[in-house]
Amino acid sequence: MALRPILRFPNAHLRLTAVPVTQFDANLTILVNDMYETMYAGLGIGLAATQIDVQLQVITMDLSESHDQPLTLINASIVDQHGSQICEEGCLSLPGIYADVPRAKEIRVLTFNEHGNAREFDADGLLAVCIQHELDHLHGKVFIDYLSALKRDRLLLKMTKHLKTVL
Repeated sequence: MALRPILRFPNAHLRLTAVPVTQFDANLTILVNDMYETMYAGLGIGLAATQIDVQLQVITMDLSESHDQPLTLINASIVDQHGSQICEEGCLSLPGIYADVPRAKEIRVLTFNEHGNAREFDADGLLAVCIQHELDHLHGKVFIDYLSALKRDRLLLKMTKHLKTVL
């Protein structure tokens, strides 16, 4: 396993659309393992392959504090959704930035695991939010796209100041 660099907004590659995975092989397993290592090291709960500049429809997640409940989504799609919720979101590609974002409250997901086995399941709460957030990444969208231009500009200024203090 290897840590991979996480792209930071406004890197143009974060706006690219990921392509479906067609090869469920050892290279995919390496990518998934690297994504988990990178996500855990960054203290994140989700990571899309596009965030490490790999334009494939691969998502890793783990909402547990003990990092023992990994969930891999490959070629995932939301096939049904209900309700709405507002949840504060952050992102490894926008360090130090948090904002309330509207999302579906309940979703039904069709996906594959890293072995190519199909799976369909329902998600709600934080899991539903995380899946929607990461799927947005695969479509070239970041959570601040849901905000007004004024709020987005304020948050980006805050991120710039945050990065200057960290570096």
